[in-house]
Amino acid sequence: MNIDWAALGSVFGVSLVATVALVGLFTLGVVGLAKRESGPAALTRAGAYACFALCAAAVAYGIWLIVA
Repeated sequence: MNIDWAALGSVFGVSLVATVALVGLFTLGVVGLAKRESGPAALTRAGAYACFALCAAAVAYGIWLIVA
């Protein structure tokens, strides 16, 4: 059995970057909803919802890649 270490490393790297980006987006959304006093409330809430929408889109895309 031969293991393609380069492919395994690239999958690990992409997975790590995607995970950090997704967690970062979700964290920005939570912080945006928690700190409403720092700026216009509607703009902050809209930014938080945009972060959550991007997280949902990334998860949906990942599910689509697995199922297709």
